[in-house]
Amino acid sequence: MTVNKKKIIVKTRESGEKVEKGMIPVVLYGAKRKSTSLLVDKKEFVSLYKEAGESTLITLEIEDKKEKPSVLIYEIQKDSLTGEIIHADFFEPNLKEEVEAEIPLVFIGSAPAVKDFDGTLIKNMDVVNVKALPQNLPHEVEVDIEQLKTLDDVIHIKDLKIPSDVEIMHDQDGVVAMISRPENIEEELEKPIESEKEAEVIGQKEEEEKQE
Repeated sequence: MTVNKKKIIVKTRESGEKVEKGMIPVVLYGAKRKSTSLLVDKKEFVSLYKEAGESTLITLEIEDKKEKPSVLIYEIQKDSLTGEIIHADFFEPNLKEEVEAEIPLVFIGSAPAVKDFDGTLIKNMDVVNVKALPQNLPHEVEVDIEQLKTLDDVIHIKDLKIPSDVEIMHDQDGVVAMISRPENIEEELEKPIESEKEAEVIGQKEEEEKQE
């Protein structure tokens, strides 16, 4: 869960300026910053977004300006037909104030109980909400499912390895992952057979009553 700081070059966008091919418009804003329109190379931004997500601080290098603000990718917009990113927001947080963010869970390894006992891995969560200073936000949280060795083993929130300077906003006993027990196929197959026999007995009794 190493905190990595990325960077990307952007340029200011004048009011009414046409967006060139291969670029996407972005907006930079913050509690102490006036909203500013920018442009960023589409390929570079897509690559950055895949690496950084929305919880990793990014350094903006604004062309023709000396300042290099640290920002988070706050929101993206995608084309409804193509799914391509067409707009994004950069938020400049106060580095002295904690922020809340969703951090993706990355499941690693394999659960022995799946192979040894025919269990099924159940993932109850794919993200966790945390609170921390922007520079301390982890990019992701790893969940080692190798510890699921029996059908009774469970991974709780309290089992996650979270840095001490990051607060997780969930009940510590919340279930992250568990193993579902295999169904007894033979018992399931027997149920409809027993029902059919019962129906036959009831039918015979009704027929006998009519004859009497």
